[in-house]
Amino acid sequence: MARFFGPIGYSEGTKETTPGVWENSISERNYYGDVIRDIRRVEGGEGLNDNLSINNSFSIVADAYANENLFAMLWIKWMGTKWKITGVEVQSPRLILTIGGVFNG
Repeated sequence: MARFFGPIGYSEGTKETTPGVWENSISERNYYGDVIRDIRRVEGGEGLNDNLSINNSFSIVADAYANENLFAMLWIKWMGTKWKITGVEVQSPRLILTIGGVFNG
C-alpha cells in the first residue's frame, strides 16, 4: 500500500470577484494517508484523444475540519494532477475518498 501526502480542495462557496462575475472560492488543506486502491482506465471519447479516468481510493487521517466539511471536498492532488472526488465514506477516524476523472474547475 502506497503512502499519500497532499492537498485536498474544499469549496468555500461563490464570491463576487468583479461586478457580475462570480467564482467558486477554494481552500486547500494537506492530509496524510494511504492509497488503498489504484486502478487506471482509458475511455474512448468523442474527441481526438481518449479520456483518462482513474478509480482510486485514498484513506486519509481526518481532522475536525475534514469531518465537518466532507460535503465540500472537490479535488485531491495526486501525482501532480488534481483529481475530482466522486465519493466520501466515513470510517472514523479516517475518510475513504474515491476519485474519478481530472478536476476541471
